[in-house]
Amino acid sequence: MKIVITGGAGFVGSTLCLQLKENYPSYEIVAFDNLKRRGSELNLTDFQKKGIPFFHGDIRNNEDLSALGNFDVLIEASAEPSVTAGLDSDPTYVINNNLYGSINCFNACLKNKAKLIFLSTSRVYPIEIIEKANFIEEPTRFSFDENQTELGISKNGVSEKLSLNGARSFYGTTKLSSEMFIQEYAAFYGLKAAITRFGVIAGPRQMGKTDQGVVTLWMAKHFWKQSLKYIGYGGTGKQVRDLLHVDDLVDLIDLQIHQIEKFEGKIYNVGGGLENSASLLEMTAICEKITGNKITIGSEIETRPADLRMYVTDNALIEKEIGWKPTRNLEQVFTDIYLWIKNNEKQLESILK
Repeated sequence: MKIVITGGAGFVGSTLCLQLKENYPSYEIVAFDNLKRRGSELNLTDFQKKGIPFFHGDIRNNEDLSALGNFDVLIEASAEPSVTAGLDSDPTYVINNNLYGSINCFNACLKNKAKLIFLSTSRVYPIEIIEKANFIEEPTRFSFDENQTELGISKNGVSEKLSLNGARSFYGTTKLSSEMFIQEYAAFYGLKAAITRFGVIAGPRQMGKTDQGVVTLWMAKHFWKQSLKYIGYGGTGKQVRDLLHVDDLVDLIDLQIHQIEKFEGKIYNVGGGLENSASLLEMTAICEKITGNKITIGSEIETRPADLRMYVTDNALIEKEIGWKPTRNLEQVFTDIYLWIKNNEKQLESILK
């Protein structure tokens, strides 16, 4: 089997490349990436060691995709992942890459009669609906209240039943648009595809920034004893996300590659779930415990555009229908990131510090 992973030198892409190659040595795993994100070039050495071909290309360019030759599966993990992309500047790049580039990938799949694994996002759900959900403020976090008026939100988080009517960010809109195109390709061209709406993914190999990769950013700042800020919602650090270990994502993608018929015509929310959720305040305590370092954390009251007070994934549907659920807990997420930084300190210092 030949598997092409777009965004292959990114956080999720590189992890998929290396773990799939380890699990299936006879498969040809190809990493395809434009190396736009700083730090992605560090993965090329690991690819070379493991016999993973790297193709320097861009999904916006059909000629680059054509040069890959025949393949059996394409995993589309190449998105511009920042929620703030295009909000304070021209949104052309995020639209061209996440929508038009993805459509090029869909056409490449048709040409090769290949299966498509599409990594979508929880950010397809409208901001205003989630922000207006009933919540309670606890000592260290915000939580969804048991009593909700909106179908698709409960104390366990956000399910696939939540309305898609409303604004969500250019990033979320491009991903939702791609989902809709996939449904058209499946209905009229017979494209075999799996669509998954992932929440926050975390783990080693992520080059964390404020707008994307906050878990790595939090650990890196504690590791190098640098300051941070709680931004928005009163500056108390109580906003919450559930965290999915990247290895749990790999396990699910592995299943989708080999049993895609279970996922065709369906869309699932996938994340760490309520049991693997944490506020920034709670993340601080975890990082302090693991690193032994306490840092200065400032406070900024004003909330940033497109931010959410909380987002937790309700995994009930995929657990019921597929039998998948995350197996790595919060402590493993943070410990694995810490060990990755510690073991690669010199390489990562100029990028994360």
